[in-house]
Amino acid sequence: MQTLFEDRAKNRSIVGSGISMVFSNKRYILWFWLLNLALAVMGTSAFRASAHSILDHSLYSQRLVQGFDLSVFVELLARPEFGPLSAVGVPAFSFAAVFFLFTALFLPGFFAGYGSTYRLPREDFFRACGRNLWRFIRLMIIAGIVMGIVAGILFGINGAVAKKATESTNEVLPFTLRMIGLFVIFLVMTTLRIWFDLAEADVVLNDQRGVRKSLAAGFRHTFRSLGRLLSSYVFATIFAAIILVGGILFWERFVPSAGVVRAYIVSQLMLLLLLIPRFWQRGMAVSYWQQKMLIPVVAVSDMIPSEPVPVAAVPEPATVIPETIAPGQGS
Repeated sequence: MQTLFEDRAKNRSIVGSGISMVFSNKRYILWFWLLNLALAVMGTSAFRASAHSILDHSLYSQRLVQGFDLSVFVELLARPEFGPLSAVGVPAFSFAAVFFLFTALFLPGFFAGYGSTYRLPREDFFRACGRNLWRFIRLMIIAGIVMGIVAGILFGINGAVAKKATESTNEVLPFTLRMIGLFVIFLVMTTLRIWFDLAEADVVLNDQRGVRKSLAAGFRHTFRSLGRLLSSYVFATIFAAIILVGGILFWERFVPSAGVVRAYIVSQLMLLLLLIPRFWQRGMAVSYWQQKMLIPVVAVSDMIPSEPVPVAAVPEPATVIPETIAPGQGS
């Protein structure tokens, strides 16, 4: 019975097991959304202060309240009262870097929670975060370098192909080739994302000190099961696109231009829901790791036979009876 259960677990869809991990750990999504919101509020504080000093005393701001007028917004940024753009941009980039550090800090705890068969205690969560912080920073730096180089090369090739296609008499050909190129770039970048997600899962769940070993294992398994992993990730991306398009359509139809509070609520709800596909993909990576990359540990009890091995009986040596000397036969 146990063997049958293990076989079913191994053959279970990583899409279904990944979403079950997400809903079993819903608090992670809420925490990440609150972290994102708090850092966004602090990062845009300088912009809000500069904008309030101008818009609170001008009727011209109605063109931003009743809708979004790009020309008014550009004029707002160009006014001397607004101050230099660096005073607004530096806090935003600084808190973006802080968000990167917090992501590297908390993601190991998320992976540990997804890989656990029980509700991970707070102590174990933060222990996993601290233990894998430097490992995740190294992984993210390597991922940024690799993805940046590959994306730059692919976008350069796509632009060159589309530019060459303009010499053709077919007017639709440049647009068609550009869209095909963008789709290929999406598939390649998703494949790289799968590679580094599997490496992150292996670093945490296998407690792998050597990042290179996890990168090598993730690379092997990415291309060994590329069809299964890529289709699962693309499915989650389509789900995210449906959320985004549905949220925009809902906003356009039910949120008036002057409804600032309703627009804020709808936008934050969209951001919260868009976190689900991101965590879902990481849940898929953990599910695949458990099925294909987990090294089974053999229990000691399995190596000890349940029944004692019979030992062959060794015959005892016969008792030696000393010879008795008959009386009168002595020397």
